[in-house]
Amino acid sequence: MRLNVLRGSLAAGLILALAGITGAQAATPPAQPAEGPGGVGDRKATIVKRLLGRGTATAFAFHAAGAAPEAGRPVAVFLHGWGVVNPQSYGGWIDHLTRQGWLVLYPRFQEVNRTRPADAPGIADTLVKAALADLASDPDAKPDLSRVALIGHLAGAPIAFDMAAGAKQQGLPVPKLIFAAAPGGIASGPKSRGITLSELSSIDPATLLITMVGDKDTRAADLAAKRLLREASAVPIERKLFVRALSDDHGFPALTATLAAPAGTDAAYDGGAIKPGPEPKDAAKDAPKPPPFRWSADMALTGEQQTLVSQINIARVDALDYLGFWKTFDIAAAAAFAGSDANAMKNNPRLADMERWSDGWPVKRLSVETPRLVAPAAQAGTPAANTRKR
Repeated sequence: MRLNVLRGSLAAGLILALAGITGAQAATPPAQPAEGPGGVGDRKATIVKRLLGRGTATAFAFHAAGAAPEAGRPVAVFLHGWGVVNPQSYGGWIDHLTRQGWLVLYPRFQEVNRTRPADAPGIADTLVKAALADLASDPDAKPDLSRVALIGHLAGAPIAFDMAAGAKQQGLPVPKLIFAAAPGGIASGPKSRGITLSELSSIDPATLLITMVGDKDTRAADLAAKRLLREASAVPIERKLFVRALSDDHGFPALTATLAAPAGTDAAYDGGAIKPGPEPKDAAKDAPKPPPFRWSADMALTGEQQTLVSQINIARVDALDYLGFWKTFDIAAAAAFAGSDANAMKNNPRLADMERWSDGWPVKRLSVETPRLVAPAAQAGTPAANTRKR
């Protein structure tokens, strides 16, 4: 009896020891490149963090310290997911952009549990317009309005498309690029909960449109991505691209491409620690009072939304960020500002490459597709795929 117990203990100990060795020897993901698309950028730069506006009508602005280049800084308007009002949840991506020379605007278009989705696009427009006006004469920020890109995550994606559609009418710069990461939160009808799309056919035909999703929780993001691309009907197909990041558990930690994958927390970008500047001397003393608050059910986060926000708020930066979402955006922005189209992106050998695990095994490549945008009614009963794979 004792011998059997001893043998069992030895076997268990051996299994645990082997498991420890295996864990210690597990392949690790590729490191972030030092430079280029998805790269670290200027490590030595000090990042300026500003809060523009007053009360709940505020936007954050981030850029490297010091005078901007003569041409100014390209502008990235970062439109957050529903309920993700603190920029620290996307701090990794914001830090990457600022160290690459961008001016990043983060309009806080939602007051959690007090803002209706229907009102969010108009609030975002107002905040971005005010922020650009505040920074227009700032030699360090110096926004270059000829190089503007919109980044939207989840509900921020349809808000980005709405902003682009109404840019001329609202007196906003027309973006060269819209980058929609895991889009969602689109209202399915006039009375449904979500962001109501405007007439997206008014988006400038020269705009480059990129939608990017992960392979987990795919259906909703896929449908939203293809709807946004389809309804921006004035933009030709050669200026549209659908990209999918693939999960990979070859090593540790595993790379998991969920709806939260575009987020990556960096506490250095905690919005609660960023205080507004002094009140301008010529500021109006008697600001108009806001209309009385009226609560409606669509203001509250659903249980599903609360879970997703919690996942986003603890998301870590990994290779899916810097070799997936960040790199794809960087390549897209370079193409958009140069006047190139999506075909030029597809021909870039770096786009789909996710490099290798530490043991030399390749990380699963991005799937890059030119969308074939068939209306939902036309797809009924048809087995044909609605994308053309690279």
